[in-house]
Amino acid sequence: MVVNHIIIIGLCILWAVFAAGISWHLAQTAFAITYVTLADGRRQERRLPMIFRALLPLTPFLTPFFRKPRFQKARAQTLIDLTSGGFDDVISPEEFMALRALTPLITVPVLSIPVISAFAWLQSPTDSGTGARLAALFGALLLTMLLYPSWWLKQAVALRRRLILKALPFVIDLLTLSVEAGLDFMTAIKNIVDRRPPDPIAEELARVLLEIQLGKTRREALTRLAERVRQADIRSLVMALVQADELGASIGATLRIQSDQVRTKRFMRAEKLANEAPVKMLFPLLACIFPAVFLIMLGPIILQMLKTGF
Repeated sequence: MVVNHIIIIGLCILWAVFAAGISWHLAQTAFAITYVTLADGRRQERRLPMIFRALLPLTPFLTPFFRKPRFQKARAQTLIDLTSGGFDDVISPEEFMALRALTPLITVPVLSIPVISAFAWLQSPTDSGTGARLAALFGALLLTMLLYPSWWLKQAVALRRRLILKALPFVIDLLTLSVEAGLDFMTAIKNIVDRRPPDPIAEELARVLLEIQLGKTRREALTRLAERVRQADIRSLVMALVQADELGASIGATLRIQSDQVRTKRFMRAEKLANEAPVKMLFPLLACIFPAVFLIMLGPIILQMLKTGF
């Protein structure tokens, strides 16, 4: 008996130490902030989701596997997405692919234990459908964790593109005014980068300047800008600037035309979203407002019928 008690106490102590270590690691992970050095020397915060930060120390076990030639195409596409989202300096394609595999493998068992325990505790012992519901819950959790890394990266890319698109007309106007005032095009870009906060469009313009300083031509640097962002308005602007540079046309006139086109496209997108709003509001209207009105109007009648026993 004494030996059994000692074993139980020892196991409890080991579990307490394990739980304390996991809690300490999660606490350190929650407050960890990653900074990247931008092309102009400034530092910018890049915060990964807490699940990724917690699992990142485990990625070296899988990254050699994802460096094999069979994953070359997947690595290239992941690098494109990470670059478009602004996380290419934070995490490598191999690490992100390892996180895709680790997220369901690690988080699903950890999250399933308390959820399944609580679910089983709330169910009746005679309920025969508990196993099926637990299997469905486990499957839904597994599917969610499988899709979460790709969904997060897709959202990061979309957010960065929206921020670039939002600031693009103002930046083009500043470039137009600077060029028409007599400044060189690259000097105008440098002035904008120096005076803007480190937002996505300033980061991309700073990369253009750095690549030109490292020996690339203006055309190559601008083309790489379009390849990184992969957005229609940026691609159209780059093509117009490259053609104007090759044909010797006025950069100021080209920028002014592009500014008008970008503002027109933004107005059309806003008008499209405004037209879609009534359709998107239809489901909340049917699901929330109509039942509330129904209860307000018929609630007293139903209560009266319940009191009188119909």
